[in-house]
Amino acid sequence: MTSLRGTLAPGSPDYVYLPIEVPPGTGELKVSYTYDKPSVPPGTLGNALDIGLFDERGTEPGGRGFRGWSGGARSEFFVRADEATPGYLPGPLNPGTWYIALGPYTVAPQGLSYEVTVTLTEGTTGKTPEPVYPPDRARGRGRDWYRGDCHLHSWHSDGRRTPAEIADLARAAGLDFINSSDHNTNASHAHWADAAGDDLLVLLGEEVTTRNGHVLALGTDPGTFVDWRYRARDGRWAHFARAIRRAGGLVVPAHPHADCVGCGWRFGFAEANVVEVWNGMWTPDDEVALAAWDALLVTSVRAGRGWLPAMGDSDAHRDPDVVGHPQTVVLAEDLTRQAVLEGLRAGRSYVAESKAVSLALTATADRGGEYGGGQAGIGERLTAPAGTPVTVRLEVAGAPRCSVRLVTDQGVVFTGAPLPVSGSGAVEWRTSMAHAAYVRAELRHETALGPVPGAMAAFTNPVFLTAT
Repeated sequence: MTSLRGTLAPGSPDYVYLPIEVPPGTGELKVSYTYDKPSVPPGTLGNALDIGLFDERGTEPGGRGFRGWSGGARSEFFVRADEATPGYLPGPLNPGTWYIALGPYTVAPQGLSYEVTVTLTEGTTGKTPEPVYPPDRARGRGRDWYRGDCHLHSWHSDGRRTPAEIADLARAAGLDFINSSDHNTNASHAHWADAAGDDLLVLLGEEVTTRNGHVLALGTDPGTFVDWRYRARDGRWAHFARAIRRAGGLVVPAHPHADCVGCGWRFGFAEANVVEVWNGMWTPDDEVALAAWDALLVTSVRAGRGWLPAMGDSDAHRDPDVVGHPQTVVLAEDLTRQAVLEGLRAGRSYVAESKAVSLALTATADRGGEYGGGQAGIGERLTAPAGTPVTVRLEVAGAPRCSVRLVTDQGVVFTGAPLPVSGSGAVEWRTSMAHAAYVRAELRHETALGPVPGAMAAFTNPVFLTAT
């Protein structure tokens, strides 16, 4: 047993590595740690210390030596060849210099004093199990709208639910697919196969949790690990974003305007494929994210460049977090990894608070005159001569007493009366190709604050109108 003690001052490096020597014949490595939590003045951040492990292959960026990360969720962990604490990877305990990684998330003015205890147990090494991953397809309905939640945390990071428990909740929420997104670890990937099934597609990923924001590596190849140890000023982000895409995944900045320490997105959106606009229960953070995303849409249509689709996820960790609130509903060719990711990337999707809410948004060009008409749906583009009249139609079900808002590049252009108690109805609004570059829809709950919009029930990605 070895004890490592030290004190980290305010302004310490983001990550500190404590070397430990692992001799031949080691059968188990166990680590526990404590640190002081002194009182601090109101409004001052106290101590919070994360922890992880790298093996004899080292701590260089890219994570060749990565063996696990639990952040601040656990006070101890173990690694053996045949088994490891959730969040950590089983495998050989090769002799050499290993490293305890400490991440001083916040440090009090008095500093942060820690003690790490390492216990190395001699013994025969067991056999490392061959990982079994969930299949990349489930039983689908062909081209259809599929519901998913792509931001979920299990007990492999700071969640409290097992993969099986999450899968049960996903099924109850009416979901067709989910994505594993534990913080800074891929350790859960080999533990989802039993939770998947013909009725539930399980995608694999990671929430890459940096000091300058969080990003979902969504639907990557099984076993993919994405390093998180950099800031925006380091110039490394584009490299890791490309690595996510090479692994077949999508780059999705998560809760970009969250106000927790290190949560707000600071890397810009040049590398993003989709952005998470709605995260968990609707809050002012989401309202800001929605407005910022809409501003990006305006910029993209005025500059004539590609646009960034939006999605929504629960970010559920534990009770009472609700899996599937919200959920992204995507039009995909089938219930497969490739088809779902393609639908999300193309923006053929809307976000709803639950399985009860469904909607359809279309823009239809007038068939009069020489023009033959046409129709486009969510994430699609309607092209017609500039003067062509257009009818925008929104059909809604499962949203009692919610009000409809239609938004274009000019702002909110339509606010309808609340839907009936049945929650079903349809509204139409007319414009022309020359007066709107896109149109998207929102469903808002009733509010007692007059002109202030209520909490979101659902919103869509835009339908684009391109005048020729």
